[in-house]
Amino acid sequence: MLDRLDTIKKIDKGNMLGLIYNFPDHCKEAIEIARQSTRGLRFTNIMNVIIAGLGGSAIGGDLIRMITANSAQIPIVVNRDYSLPAFVDERTLVIASSYSGNTEETLAAYEHAKSKRAKIIAITTGGELKNRAMADEIPYITIPGGLPPRAALGYSFFPIFVLLKELGIGFGRQDVERAIDLLYETREQLKEDLPEKENPAKQLARKIHGKIPVIYGSSNLTDVIAVRWKGQFNENSKHPAFYNAFPELDHNEIMGFEGDKELLKVLELIVLRSDFENDRMKKRIDITSDIIKDSVSGITNLWPRGETHLEQMLYHIMLGDYVTAYLAILNEKDPVEIDFIDELKVRMKS
Repeated sequence: MLDRLDTIKKIDKGNMLGLIYNFPDHCKEAIEIARQSTRGLRFTNIMNVIIAGLGGSAIGGDLIRMITANSAQIPIVVNRDYSLPAFVDERTLVIASSYSGNTEETLAAYEHAKSKRAKIIAITTGGELKNRAMADEIPYITIPGGLPPRAALGYSFFPIFVLLKELGIGFGRQDVERAIDLLYETREQLKEDLPEKENPAKQLARKIHGKIPVIYGSSNLTDVIAVRWKGQFNENSKHPAFYNAFPELDHNEIMGFEGDKELLKVLELIVLRSDFENDRMKKRIDITSDIIKDSVSGITNLWPRGETHLEQMLYHIMLGDYVTAYLAILNEKDPVEIDFIDELKVRMKS
């Protein structure tokens, strides 16, 4: 099925595989939009940063938090709620990120930020968030619309990346152009017209089909990417999935693998590795895998391509997007369709 392009196109009605293929283009465009939108923009006396968003918009913020964990000199927090933390004040930069511009939690957080006299910038395609920012004379970055929010990750991540880098809020040495080049190379190795026998994303989707994936990352390196993979399995593949991160999972979740052997054989573990793991983390992951390997269906360790944290992060993201889209094809589900979420939104409004 994964090598029959006619079948793929029939199932992938919204062309999710095309959107994934265009991810490097989205990233390049987002960088240019952000540079133009933030030129001359200055925020001073910033003591902390809040990224307010939900879903795909929040994942962009989570990736920022992860990649700056060892370099930012001030706290960066992702806020998925109607209200903001009590510490927010005029020294806080609040980045209100909503792809549609109509996310009710983000709009409420925007108003809360105004009441706390925080510095604010909005990132959106339009909607109510852009209307309010324009009326309040608050700076905003307008990104292209028409995409499922989860397929717009380049537009939710790179504007924040560019903004914080311009403000000197720590990223260390990250070669953005080289990271984008790696994405262009990667998509040629994972694209839909590359046969399964030569396509690692198709092979992994086949391995997971009929199983429940459990994705493990490591704190501050791949933990947020594990969250992204889990969400993509849910939304793209219409498939249950779970995630956790080392070292925390070794203090609780590992004991679950002493459970019902028949039940555990449904689990397929995916461990997102990083060349930046320290020796203790490597040892922990290896020992944990050895202890539980006979209890589960299988364990796949995924090592990224690239030399920098940014390159490896983007590689893992693109690989996960392709794997989950191919699993959707095997499940005979349109990767773009989100009927349950749409129904929930309608019923919440009524």
